[in-house]
Order: sequence, then C-alpha cells, then structure tokens
Amino acid sequence: MDSQQSRIIHLIRKFIQFWALLGSFLLILIVLMTAYSAVTNLLFNAPVAGDFEIVEMGVAISVFTFLPFCQLTKANVSVDLFTMWAGPRLQNFMSMLASLTAIAFAVLLFWRMSIGMADYREYEEYTAILGIPLWVAFPPILFSLALLAVASLITTGESLGFFGQGDGETKT
Repeated sequence: MDSQQSRIIHLIRKFIQFWALLGSFLLILIVLMTAYSAVTNLLFNAPVAGDFEIVEMGVAISVFTFLPFCQLTKANVSVDLFTMWAGPRLQNFMSMLASLTAIAFAVLLFWRMSIGMADYREYEEYTAILGIPLWVAFPPILFSLALLAVASLITTGESLGFFGQGDGETKT
C-alpha cells in the first residue's frame, strides 16, 4: 500500500474515532438530562417535558455512532467458541466473512432507513410532547451506516492483506 492510501485510511480511522466520541458526548448529555429530570421530578414534581422523547432519539443516534468504531477495532460481538480452535488463516478468513457481512448489513440498513426517513418526512410525523419531527434522527444514523460500510471495507482489505492490520495503530 502506498503512503497516499495509508494517509487516507489513517484519516478515515481518525474521523470514525471522532464520530464515536461525538456519540459518547451525546450519550453523556442524555444521562445528565435524565438525571436532572429525575431530580426535578422528585423535588419539584416537574420533570423535563418530553425527556423520554429526547432519550429515545439520542440513544438511537449514539448507538449507531459506535458501530463504525467497533468494526474498525474489531470490538463487535464474536463467538470465540468457533474461533479459539482455529488457526490464524481460518481466523483471518472468518474475520473477512464478518467484515463482508457488516458491509451487507450496513448497505441493507442504509437502504431501508433511507426509505423510512423519506416516509417520515412525507407524512410529517412528530413526537407527541416536544413536536420534534421524527425524521431528524435519521441523517446522523444514515451517516453512521455509511461510515460502517467504509470501516467494513477497510477491515475486509486488512483481512485480504491489501494493507496492514489497523494501519499501524494500536487498538483503542
């Protein structure tokens, strides 16, 4: 792999890491808002209006931001029972199959969720209390799925030996 490809993959990896950090910060904000709502409900009988609507959307977005990072760091769920007895070549082959499956998963979900977003925009559905349009959660989720497909292409390339494992970076 030439240095240009290596730099591009490095930048993609760093961006995916940044994207996951954004999801982490979103999750922290949701936890803080939920705690605040619980305390104000307990003390003043006045929770944050529509807090559960914010939690639903925020957690969904946050979870999807982690998927590309999990793919890159090979932190997705794996069944060690099937891989612990396998040699390095078979483990590498199974890793490649998992990466190809992740690509298919990302493309399928991207396609179906794009259609879902279009429907929510067309029929103008909103949350009950805050009146947030339901489709607004979809763009960051779709972006996360696109990043998952890219991350899966990178891990597939690593499994096939097109470029080094982890592009010389340590697993974080």
